[in-house]
Amino acid sequence: MDPGGHGGGPVVRVAAVGDIHLGPDSHGLLRPSFETLPDRADLLLLAGDLTRHGTVAEAEVVAGEVRDVGVPVVAVLGNHDHHSDEEAEVSRVLTEAGVSVLDGTTTVLTLHGRRIGVAGTKGFCGGFAGRSAGEFGEREMKEFVRVTRRSADGLRRALGELAADGCALRIALTHFSPVPDTLAGEPPELYPFLGSYLLAEAMDEAGADLAIHGHAHLGTEHGMTAGGIRVRNVAQPVIGKAFALYHLPLGPASDAA
Repeated sequence: MDPGGHGGGPVVRVAAVGDIHLGPDSHGLLRPSFETLPDRADLLLLAGDLTRHGTVAEAEVVAGEVRDVGVPVVAVLGNHDHHSDEEAEVSRVLTEAGVSVLDGTTTVLTLHGRRIGVAGTKGFCGGFAGRSAGEFGEREMKEFVRVTRRSADGLRRALGELAADGCALRIALTHFSPVPDTLAGEPPELYPFLGSYLLAEAMDEAGADLAIHGHAHLGTEHGMTAGGIRVRNVAQPVIGKAFALYHLPLGPASDAA
């Protein structure tokens, strides 16, 4: 069933947005919308690029927007959040505001009496099948690809942990895209810098019910991995609102075993 609707059974309502790029002049910009979340969603996912330049001051603005919004908030960082080499402090500020910041790690929530897992990683570049970078040649080129591979491996392990933990639903949260589908609208020359097929391979091998990412401001919302996992690009310039909302149906309780 598409995450956009349900057939009358219990559902998990997932709010998601990325690329909000908040700065010192953004105080209160998203707070009014986020305060509606308890009536509309069960959790909020933030798909990276939460700040403009990755400074602690900008992270404090983000923290103020999401602190005590009434639903669990789960995030990954994006490339902008790494720009000032203060990503550890950015994560600390968000964590102190109650956000679960993931980096090859997981968080498990109990919603509607069921265990719902989120596995997250920033991801990285590299490109897609037939037009991707390889671990060959100069040391710098090999390391470029290995960064993406390590990120994908971490996501694969995290999703596997959620399966072993008996989660009824598993969501993969990244900043970079796992598929080219959601990049449609971006210049093709930029695709290798917007994501990597390795992320999609990890998702398909480990399994997930929904994949959320950002990063591609000129891209398209809807896509799918080769294995049939629905992918959603929630970069704010793409969705055009404070957050997108997806409904994930919950099967019978025995399905979680």
